[in-house]
Amino acid sequence: MNTKLVLFDLDGVLVNACDWHYEALNLALKEIAGTEINRKEHEETFNGLPTLTKLDQLIKLGRVNASDKNKISERKQELTRDVLVERCKLDPEKMRVMSWLKDRNVTTMCVTNSIRDSAEIMLVKSGIREFLSGVVSNEDIANPKPNSEGYVTAMARAGVIPRDTVIVEDSPKGIQAASGLGTTVIEVGNADDVTVELMRDRIK
Repeated sequence: MNTKLVLFDLDGVLVNACDWHYEALNLALKEIAGTEINRKEHEETFNGLPTLTKLDQLIKLGRVNASDKNKISERKQELTRDVLVERCKLDPEKMRVMSWLKDRNVTTMCVTNSIRDSAEIMLVKSGIREFLSGVVSNEDIANPKPNSEGYVTAMARAGVIPRDTVIVEDSPKGIQAASGLGTTVIEVGNADDVTVELMRDRIK
């Protein structure tokens, strides 16, 4: 294989932000709907899904009123933006990873279920954005993860075939989206696992 493109998920791969999103959504849910997502169901059911998809599931479960959906989503985004600005910091290791790939003429992009505003804040503040050739957010596609559309879109934009593409993912929904495309998939536990050593070992 001749790797020409590496596609990174964002939350849990480039930035350990999964808990930040979880906390922000729970604050919005508690404030507006008087409910919360517990840790177990977050990890087993909701992790990796877009906020609106999570809310649709909570509506079906009768825990959220459909009339509150947009209000909760907007409040969650306000809270998320505040927490990202406060907590997201430069990540020298991820900058090393991106620089290592750039030196080898490997194109890098981010494919995320986050909205573009949140994604750009995280990528800029962590020092990663300048290395990426593009970002595919959930606003750029019709079907977010676990659908594969985001990854297919990224490969099309980069003009790289699946055989020459590596995808780095952490959540079950992301792994599902990356599977079956003919790419190489690297599964990580969290963003701390994404190092130059990992890339050196897995990128050919």
